[in-house]
Amino acid sequence: MYRSFVFSPSADRVRSLLRLSPVAVLAMLAGACSSGPAPTTYDLSAPTSRIRGAAGVQVLVNEPAALQTLSTQQIIVKDASGAVTFLGGGQWADNLPRLIQTRLINTFENASQLRGVSRPSSGAVADVQLISELRRFEVATPGNEAVVEIAVKIVNDANGRILNGRIFRGQVPVAAVDAANAARSLDEALSVVMLDIVRWVSSSRLPRREELDQTGGSPPA
Repeated sequence: MYRSFVFSPSADRVRSLLRLSPVAVLAMLAGACSSGPAPTTYDLSAPTSRIRGAAGVQVLVNEPAALQTLSTQQIIVKDASGAVTFLGGGQWADNLPRLIQTRLINTFENASQLRGVSRPSSGAVADVQLISELRRFEVATPGNEAVVEIAVKIVNDANGRILNGRIFRGQVPVAAVDAANAARSLDEALSVVMLDIVRWVSSSRLPRREELDQTGGSPPA
């Protein structure tokens, strides 16, 4: 009888602990995740300068290819030896290549007279596609300079031929190597690059699908 009396409350206690243990685990995880302040989130902007040219052309802007180091929300610092570190206290609003794709589309929409600019997932039928690679997007030290470098190719959407290609680069001084100053300068450098890309595409002789249909798939001279 004595053993039964002592055992019964203990079993109730064990059952209570088992019921509470998932809550306790979640609380501990929440405590671990909130050990420091959340990083500030920084967005990238799209310039609004008006640029004429290439009217009536449909362009699809692909997400830039990038190495794993750049396929992140982290703000990158790279020294002269090539060593990469991440700035604490700040992050981008989205995965960097995806964010750049969106802002480049916005820049085309803001700045050009193109008939339509979209991403491949939209299902739109295009005249050309922009295929790009994000080569650099970092604060370079020593020298404290924001460096953005993107290689872009114009590809004929009808036959896959590369029509033209170019590497675009923007460099802007960074007042101090912290998240706020780095984000501001990288945004400015990217704006320079995106406007150069829009000017380049808008001034290019781009084929239209209806012209290719008339020439049997060959771009016009």
